[in-house]
Amino acid sequence: GLLTAARGAAGGFSLARAPAEISVAEIVEAVDGPIALTSCVSGDVQDCAMEGHCAIRGHWPPINQAVRGALAAVSLADLVRP
Repeated sequence: GLLTAARGAAGGFSLARAPAEISVAEIVEAVDGPIALTSCVSGDVQDCAMEGHCAIRGHWPPINQAVRGALAAVSLADLVRP
């Protein structure tokens, strides 16, 4: 939902929405997947040696949400302003 494509000689890619309506979080998630500072919280790591006794694992979800919130607050239009 970020880009549209057109075929042909005058084709190419263009934004699907106005730059002010596209957040940096959406761009990061489209390229890299869910925003997570550690892969163990997103479920990507199944064989972590620390998993059974990791004291900080439960603290990562609110940190990841804070990072996502910060990225969601910045639009593509914000990035192109001087």
